[in-house]
Amino acid sequence: MVIKLSTPLINYPKDTILSFSKDEEMFRGVVKEFCERYIVPVWVKIDEEAEKDPMNIPLDLYSKMAEQGLFAIPCSSKFGGQDGTYTMATIATEEVAYADPAVAIAVYMLLNNGWPFALQIFGSEEVCQEVIPEVAKGRAFFGIATTEPHGGSDIAGIKTTAKREGSKYIFNGEKSYISGVGEVQKLPWGGGWFLVARTGGAGHRGLSAFAFLAKRNGVLSGGFHPTIYHDIGRHGLTTGGFILENFELDAKYLLGEENRGFYHVMEGFNLARILVSAACVGAMKWLLERAAEWFKQRKLFEGRYISSFQGVSFPFAELYAKYEAARYFVYRAARLADKVYVEKDPTVNPRDLNVPVALAKMWAPLAVADLAEEVMKWYGAFAYTKECPVYRAWLGTFSYAIGAEGAQNIMKYIIARDLLGSEYVRA
Repeated sequence: MVIKLSTPLINYPKDTILSFSKDEEMFRGVVKEFCERYIVPVWVKIDEEAEKDPMNIPLDLYSKMAEQGLFAIPCSSKFGGQDGTYTMATIATEEVAYADPAVAIAVYMLLNNGWPFALQIFGSEEVCQEVIPEVAKGRAFFGIATTEPHGGSDIAGIKTTAKREGSKYIFNGEKSYISGVGEVQKLPWGGGWFLVARTGGAGHRGLSAFAFLAKRNGVLSGGFHPTIYHDIGRHGLTTGGFILENFELDAKYLLGEENRGFYHVMEGFNLARILVSAACVGAMKWLLERAAEWFKQRKLFEGRYISSFQGVSFPFAELYAKYEAARYFVYRAARLADKVYVEKDPTVNPRDLNVPVALAKMWAPLAVADLAEEVMKWYGAFAYTKECPVYRAWLGTFSYAIGAEGAQNIMKYIIARDLLGSEYVRA
């Protein structure tokens, strides 16, 4: 449902605080044009077809995104990346989520930018040269694999083991609720995940991080037993799990130091959560505009527009405020990430990202969930039909409200811990 109006759907206020450079605005325009051409016309079809069969992966679109340079944006060109900034990756993720508010396509963005960048930070040059170019070219996928059947937030409780035997690590265990399990199998080169496993004793000091390649050079390794889940939303991207039985990985794929994986993955999560929150911001903008679109054509009770009722216009104003706050949190964190990793400003360090990122991830997923639910109520019975696409955004973005890339209470803990000091919030 699209209506043509002589005025904009929403008169967005001018903003002199959250501003973008000329190059960033040009970049946004290029991404927006790509999305309008290749994503907007097909996102509903992708969501519909993948709901029936999760392995209906839009490989052609995945390739087009790579050709457009939407993967590995902040990675170095010496590894096949785009030499961009983290703010640019954030902009691109927001625009893709606006074009696909079910956010499946946006997840390709946030994973194939955040985690290859984390790989660049912690991986050897040899491994980066091997993996990142394949991700950038759309021939491989690289995401995150920490969650296990007993839970996702308890990273320190990871049970999957990686035992060193000579020049290899031998993995045994199980990972669950992992994005990209089907993509790794279907893409020509393959790929894998920034995976955390236990190499030492109990607790967070016994964990190590790996560039875990389940499929490499088109060959799926032995000891990797995947399964695909049927999600209720965010179709077009596969989610699944895998069991590892004596899976062998060369020791060169260890990321950073052995038994320091907890700290490495936490740093990676800070990067990933910026892009997760950016996807929520993009979907929020789409939802706000669908609300405005509905308001400007729907009349009740002697021809009054429904937005003339305060029971509609007041919640709309409050939810718009949540959108503005989410947008600010996201780009504040992205700018700071550039200070740390791109500009290498000596006055900031990775820990300085903790609170800004947690604010974004705490706020944006709940804000978009609240907005999607309210828009469906404004649409009424029409929203409960498949002819109205709003429910697709509701189901897709809700995956972040329930904890993907970090539960909301974990974000609150991080904020309180860093603001007050760990000794005052330790359980």
